[in-house]
Amino acid sequence: MACSGGIDSVVLAHLCVNANLDFELAHCNFKLRGEESDKDEEFALKLGLNIGKKIYITNFETIDYSYLNKVSIQVAARELRYDWFSKIQQENAIKYLVTAHHADDNLETFIINLSRGSGIDGLKGIPHNTDVIKRPLLPFSQEQIMAYAQTNMLKWREDKSNADTKYLRNKIRHQIVPLLKELHPTFLDNFTNTQHYLEQTAAIVDNTLSKVKRSLFLSENNRYKISIEKLKELHPLKGYIYGLFKSYGFTEWQNVAGLLEAMSGKEIHSKTHRLVKNRGYLLLTTLEEVLNKEFVVKESMDAVKDPVVMDISLVESVEERSLNTLYVDKETLKYPLTIRKWKKGDYFYPFGMHGKKKLSKFFKDEKIDVLSKESQWLLCSDDQIVWVIGKRADNRFKITSETKHVLKFKVKE
Repeated sequence: MACSGGIDSVVLAHLCVNANLDFELAHCNFKLRGEESDKDEEFALKLGLNIGKKIYITNFETIDYSYLNKVSIQVAARELRYDWFSKIQQENAIKYLVTAHHADDNLETFIINLSRGSGIDGLKGIPHNTDVIKRPLLPFSQEQIMAYAQTNMLKWREDKSNADTKYLRNKIRHQIVPLLKELHPTFLDNFTNTQHYLEQTAAIVDNTLSKVKRSLFLSENNRYKISIEKLKELHPLKGYIYGLFKSYGFTEWQNVAGLLEAMSGKEIHSKTHRLVKNRGYLLLTTLEEVLNKEFVVKESMDAVKDPVVMDISLVESVEERSLNTLYVDKETLKYPLTIRKWKKGDYFYPFGMHGKKKLSKFFKDEKIDVLSKESQWLLCSDDQIVWVIGKRADNRFKITSETKHVLKFKVKE
């Protein structure tokens, strides 16, 4: 249980003790209010002793973190505490994190998201439950929590910074919310009902988007291939674009929409994913650094495990023909061989053809898309391409009537 020592977490701890729940406390000292922060820590420790519960304590250099990561103090504190909570859960096999968020917190979050511009997800507010977080006080107001604390004569710490209206949430809490409640006595109850309706609407939207995604996002080689023509048939297009791509970090629908009309090869990135225009399709994949490392294949090796799994053996003659099998004249090779990605200017002599061909032209003729080109491995001898692995061998290393030793390379699927 996250425990600041404020009224909300003290009430939640009291309720959980009365319910005989098995729990422990966790308190963060963000070192933002000097002696006051230290007194909060002392209070939390005493609370743990008084209710007979173990308490985890940590101190953060929040200002330094904020500066180094270029985020606000509020964002820094949130990232630090939730990372720490997650670490405690993993190290101690704790199933849930419980927080003391309540209905007024939810209303404040709603107004913040509304002021910044938000879709349904943002207007749903704080989720009651996730896979690891539970918020049992969300149905209750700050007024109800205060009444409970006073009735049970509970003690808590007041954070004076909560009264400072230089922070957006505090400004909303002390200046806007009271006016809304004055406007309508049951405003908070009405707001809670509205959020229930929004949650139900969001569930319908998610169900619809899931069906569309299953028909539109074709899984292929650890990526998704999406028909631009079929995507354009969806109306309203920008709503569908936002809904379909937001979970991959593409929250600006205009960027994705612009890609639909862009030249082939144009791409955009989110923090985690990459979206590439390739002719009539969008290709969606995780964002990974292009691997430029070369892997060495020594003459003594009978197998390769990285970057592709491949067996190497001497054979009497050609046993089978397939795209994943290569037979070469061993004497034409210069060791060590290398396996690498293709680079600009690469060329080879395609087996079955006359003359040389640029690899870029080969990819284009074979209609190989941008992402597949980047993931293509080459087997090379003295930097000459022996094999575009899984696609085409080079004529210069082929078996002839003069061949004495046939070397077989077999890629395992």
